[in-house]
Amino acid sequence: MIRSGKCSIGRFGVAAALAFVAAMAGSQGRAATYPSMAPLEQYLIADRSAEIALARSAAPAAISGEATILVLGRGGYETAVKGRNGFVCLVERAWMSPFDDVGFWNPKNRSPICYNPPAARSILPYDHKRTAMVLAGQSQSAMLAALTAAVARKELPTPEVGSMSYMMSRQQYLNDAAGAWAPHLMFHLPRSEAAAWGANAPLSPVLLDTAHKVTPEPESVFMVPVGQWSDGTPFEHAGAHSH
Repeated sequence: MIRSGKCSIGRFGVAAALAFVAAMAGSQGRAATYPSMAPLEQYLIADRSAEIALARSAAPAAISGEATILVLGRGGYETAVKGRNGFVCLVERAWMSPFDDVGFWNPKNRSPICYNPPAARSILPYDHKRTAMVLAGQSQSAMLAALTAAVARKELPTPEVGSMSYMMSRQQYLNDAAGAWAPHLMFHLPRSEAAAWGANAPLSPVLLDTAHKVTPEPESVFMVPVGQWSDGTPFEHAGAHSH
């Protein structure tokens, strides 16, 4: 059970890391809360300017203020603002989760992210690929099969050297257990083991979600929590509540 508590990022050690992994995993023994896709309208954000602002909140303004901003429309992600620094910011939806995540179709998910230029070239295509399949009405199982085949045919890129992203928005909602969780950076690598970065080790700030296994894309994502949200306000981990 994950109990509510409070700790500063300076004390964000292995206990909080393990609590995060458990929160992100959810209770695998219970029935999925979101067994199928909700109506598309529940995933869309009606106010375009609000989605732009939410996407920008993924990273400090010095980065996101010059970034290209994408918004989700009925035909997929569209360029709302053309940037100048090579970064691309958008609000991901729950279908970017691992396929064994019980919240895969959670319409409440809002995950602002800003990709740096190497990640925009080599990771952003995963967002476009999954979203296109969702909007085409494919089921979760059909998406998994199609992505697995695409990877086998080498149609999806492996992460470029230096690929990373920012997820520092106070407004992020990752899932029902973790909520906003914590501001963090993500480092996108070709398939790697946790030990390669010392992830999930005692006192290590580096995390790798090993609870979920079904992610066909050819990457591993290492997460590093940071001490403040993108607006500069300090972060305090409030934990997650069990349900």
